[in-house]
Amino acid sequence: MVKRPVEIGAFQFVVLSRLRATQLMAGCTPRLAGVHTAAVMAQMEVADGQVKRLYSEEGDDLIR
Repeated sequence: MVKRPVEIGAFQFVVLSRLRATQLMAGCTPRLAGVHTAAVMAQMEVADGQVKRLYSEEGDDLIR
């Protein structure tokens, strides 16, 4: 189980993890070492601060 950092809200953690898991399943390279499912790897990346939320000029949510 991945522990959510206290500075990230539960809803934001879930949304960012889902978006990152989608990227991982599409073939993006994981940012952390290890062999995990896309969902677990995404949660680990968000918890570690490897994934951040960005906003475009049009107001779309992006992750980097």
